[in-house]
Amino acid sequence: VLTSRIATKKLSTLVWLVGLVTFFLSAILDNLTTAIVMVSLMKRLLDLREDRLLMAGIIVIAANAGGAWTPIGDVTTTMLWIGGQVTTLAIMQGVFLASMVNLLVPLAVVAWRLGARPVVSPARVAGDGTLPTTPAERMTMLVLGLGVLVLVPVFKAVTHLPPFLGILLGLGVLWMMGDLMHRDKAEDDKQHLTLVRALGRIDMASIVFFVGILLAVAVLEHSHILPALAAWLDQTVGRLDLIVILIGLASAVVDNVPLVAASMGMYDLAQYPTDSFLWEFMAYCAGTGGSILIIGSAAGVATMGLERIDFMWYARKISLLALLGYAGGAAVYLLQAGLQRV
Repeated sequence: VLTSRIATKKLSTLVWLVGLVTFFLSAILDNLTTAIVMVSLMKRLLDLREDRLLMAGIIVIAANAGGAWTPIGDVTTTMLWIGGQVTTLAIMQGVFLASMVNLLVPLAVVAWRLGARPVVSPARVAGDGTLPTTPAERMTMLVLGLGVLVLVPVFKAVTHLPPFLGILLGLGVLWMMGDLMHRDKAEDDKQHLTLVRALGRIDMASIVFFVGILLAVAVLEHSHILPALAAWLDQTVGRLDLIVILIGLASAVVDNVPLVAASMGMYDLAQYPTDSFLWEFMAYCAGTGGSILIIGSAAGVATMGLERIDFMWYARKISLLALLGYAGGAAVYLLQAGLQRV
């Protein structure tokens, strides 16, 4: 669906296109899924490994930046949203500009470096890509799937029910639509298209990982270790904005999920209410700081595996770009927050 609509011949133009598509797609899906999809697409668009590696680095930055400004774009923002630290419209309005700057700075630098360098596409194989589905069917499922995800925050706002019920409702709609769409096809053709097949490929290891993190953080909170850590940071660092920036930088080394979960236990909603500076800035910093190192985010780790990216290559070629974007976005958010106080 997507590759057939990309016809640019300049690599710099493709960088802008892929970066922006990844940014907005990540806001609707999530950064991990978007990174996997976009890296897979690049294998069909770019023949040179050097070009694919550069594009993969841009995809990691764009996916993490796009996931930071919506409640369903990143695990950390979803945690803050479900925990009551942020609301849908406030996080989108407050963090969108900073997230966009986080992406635009690296994009501008990379596009300037590439100049007029052409896109080298792989040779097309005759008969490649034939699927037992029509373009209309693929587009219908894509639009329906994206629509279900977008409507989850609306479902929560209207019904005041937990978001997972909205996801389950959407899953049922997708299941019904898929079965109706493929009901007349041969069993062998539609077997791999069913939702039952998709559910059988769920990554249970990741689910257990997140459950373990939340249980460990709950133990630290109830043993009063996290509040003590928050008090120590206040005494040592002092400024709340610097504390959040440091947490974001730490997420480049340590996974951002336990850092945000710990922060939710460190700071009470009574002291820092919903949609306050702390939580919005935390969503930005923890969401985008992981781009600085390839091991700092789930999107980066997945991309590392798909393209076999070397850690040191990423550190040399992409880390500085990600750090510039991180600093630029943080500066924009702090300026925006300062203007709102005036």
